[in-house]
Amino acid sequence: QVQYAESGGGLVQPGGSLRLSCVASRSFYDFTMGWYRQAPGRERELIASITAIGGRDYPNYADSVKGRFTISRDNPRTTVYLQMNKLGPEDTALYYCNQISPAPVTWGQGTQVTVSS
Repeated sequence: QVQYAESGGGLVQPGGSLRLSCVASRSFYDFTMGWYRQAPGRERELIASITAIGGRDYPNYADSVKGRFTISRDNPRTTVYLQMNKLGPEDTALYYCNQISPAPVTWGQGTQVTVSS
């Protein structure tokens, strides 16, 4: 079973940027991949996904991050990225990645993003 490991989180001031990485234990080929986050006291939510159709990648975003976050992945299909710009306190959460299709596998540890002045 493929495993995913997230990194790149940290403490950032409002308006700042971070780039998260999700490294897979092996290639995830053309799986549909997603970035999720879970804020304290809230359920885990899908915020960005990327789907391969006809050899091209198509991203999709939750309204809360649209225009600020960008999901991408490398050609060996071993790493998924999440570029996060214009961060605000509402983005503070534990961020995870996982495959969406095929069905998600065991969740990784996640990477903490804290936006605070």
